[in-house]
Amino acid sequence: MARVTITEIARRAGVSKGAVSYALNNQPGVSEATRARVLKVAEELEWVPNRAARQLSAARSETFGLVLARTAKTLSEEPFYMGFVGGVESVLAGKSYALALQVVASLPEELATYRKWAAERRVDGVIVVDLRVDDPRIPLLRRLGLPAVLVGHPSLTDGMACVWTDGTSAMNAAVEHVASLGHRRVARVAGTPEHGFVWIRDKAFAAASRRLSLETEVVHTDFSAEEGAAATRALMGADPRPTAIIYDNDLMAVAGLGVVQEFGLRSPYDVTLVAWDDSTLCRHTHPTLSAMSHNIVAYGAEVASRLLDLLEGARPQAHLYATPLLIVRDSSGPPPT
Repeated sequence: MARVTITEIARRAGVSKGAVSYALNNQPGVSEATRARVLKVAEELEWVPNRAARQLSAARSETFGLVLARTAKTLSEEPFYMGFVGGVESVLAGKSYALALQVVASLPEELATYRKWAAERRVDGVIVVDLRVDDPRIPLLRRLGLPAVLVGHPSLTDGMACVWTDGTSAMNAAVEHVASLGHRRVARVAGTPEHGFVWIRDKAFAAASRRLSLETEVVHTDFSAEEGAAATRALMGADPRPTAIIYDNDLMAVAGLGVVQEFGLRSPYDVTLVAWDDSTLCRHTHPTLSAMSHNIVAYGAEVASRLLDLLEGARPQAHLYATPLLIVRDSSGPPPT
């Protein structure tokens, strides 16, 4: 695809090339109306600055970008991203880098943020989370020329640099754990199905359940405590109800435990519960929750380090960070007799 030039932007906007340069570089010399018109045309054409010229005309911003397309409420409650961002910051602080964190409501808003950051030279690179199957962010980031490390399995990243955890092996371990205790009716309270890691877990859960001849049900949610509780309430009200439930995060598992107790039931005597993304929440419930665990802070630190390497000229590669390990706690037990 041919690179969009300021000449083309000037023609479309009906202004001089000089006016385009002033507007795109946020310099005085044009009216606000003209600046707005130029920026609108540049966005429509997906214009990005020439990288060689950018390197000559401006130093690095010493800022990385991270966009989270989730509700602020979910983010405030979910321990995973607090730990992940803490890990990123732990590396950046030592390099005098800052993190630009943007919370948006939707994927289109996330795409618009990358365009804005690239056009305004706000960030030197970005960390991309919650990968999707056929993710539209990947071709956009390539067109924008933004260095990026993607957090997800290589099958989702189209050859871009990534750091990932082995969700397939971890899901096998979770399913084999409940099956080894004697459970035959197993449910899963999953996340949003368009997320790539949920898709990978879906496939692994289905394959492991077939192999072990389990009766299963999967309920997809938005990862929130409210939807985790609602899914658990529906499962506990079924006849027959599952005797084991695997959750896609710790927040939903804790909410699910509360629902189990609402029904006058006890874990693990009536139902075994297993969480994902082990956190302090899992260790301070009663009973404590079995969980698929990995060091989330170190995960964020690894991603930040790989992005710094990329800026220093490292080739884009896929890096396996870890396979989450099962930590068996008090919520695991045999099915009721």
